[in-house]
Amino acid sequence: MNTVSDVLPKRKLHRLKSWDYSSNGYYFITICTKDKKNLLANVGNAVPGVPPELTPIGKAIERAWNRINDVDSNFKTDFFRIMPNHIHGIIIIENQEADVSDAERRGRRSLPDIVRGFKSATTREYNKLVPEKDRNKLWQSSFYDEIIKNEQMLFEARKYIEFNHLKHYNGILFKGHE
Repeated sequence: MNTVSDVLPKRKLHRLKSWDYSSNGYYFITICTKDKKNLLANVGNAVPGVPPELTPIGKAIERAWNRINDVDSNFKTDFFRIMPNHIHGIIIIENQEADVSDAERRGRRSLPDIVRGFKSATTREYNKLVPEKDRNKLWQSSFYDEIIKNEQMLFEARKYIEFNHLKHYNGILFKGHE
């Protein structure tokens, strides 16, 4: 007899097991739409070198990103870009000092906490815009992150976010528009 864990797909873990994701620092994140559908920006009328026009849900996502700073004073946002089927951004965590005890640290929110809240808030907005059959189908179940460990990595992450969209409108097309 199959158990639940035998039937469900095995989810690949993207987080480092030994890292405390509530630690102070800079984190480069990528969140993809479910099935990498082009839901966030219009690809069809894209102009090379110009970011694509945001869809209504893309605009709601931009507003939600800008509100992260207001949700918790320990989180700040840095560079951010909405692509047709994913977003890139940098989140800065400025929690308690590093010398606090484990007991004091337990109440701190982590990177997965803030991404979960962001995805939840934007999914609620998405659900208002789509038919019932399409609700709760905005994001893939997880997200990708990279811990930014030094100034060079921060520079590279910012450069990637700032200029990555150019390659998509200079000949490389998004899934579904080939």
